[in-house]
Amino acid sequence: MELLKELKFDKDNLIPAITQDVSSGEVLMMAWMNKDSLKITIETGYATYFSRSRNELWKKGETSGNLQKIISMKYDCDGDSILLIVEQTGPACHTGENSCFFNTIVGEKEIAAKVLDDVYKVIINRRDNPKEGSYTNYLLDKGIKKTCKKVGEEASEVIIGAISGDINNIKYETADLLYHLSVLLVQNNLSWTDVFVELEKRR
Repeated sequence: MELLKELKFDKDNLIPAITQDVSSGEVLMMAWMNKDSLKITIETGYATYFSRSRNELWKKGETSGNLQKIISMKYDCDGDSILLIVEQTGPACHTGENSCFFNTIVGEKEIAAKVLDDVYKVIINRRDNPKEGSYTNYLLDKGIKKTCKKVGEEASEVIIGAISGDINNIKYETADLLYHLSVLLVQNNLSWTDVFVELEKRR
């Protein structure tokens, strides 16, 4: 097979194969292929890998039914890894998750926490360095009762949006709610970190 001449297999005659969903573009998994599994994948049109732990070939989904139909296959510029674009049936991960890459190191969770932290810092800055015309300073000046009233109002708006199924309204009003909660935290000398620590205890 001409393709094999272009690929660089490691000392164990294996090459990493990354699998991507053709519809969503989501990276589903990474497994290993040897020359035989690569040939079978090309010939059958379904992903077949090599298990290092069992020292045997395995067709993805042969037992679970979560097959991977090959749409296209590519290799990288160095020829030492393969990309499989597949039509995935069911979840790709044995845990039941759609993708094997569901454990976040840096990403969505950290971004969400950073945004809240940034908003909190702006409120602290407004408290320490009042700005004329600032809504935040208006709330801080009016005191906790005013902020509590706004928290209640925004919470009600979120509920109304949820009941009506208005997704955009839910997002907008939830943002308002989180902002007013941030003000309330500042007024009580608490931070979002305090809240996250408390949530962590409940996991």
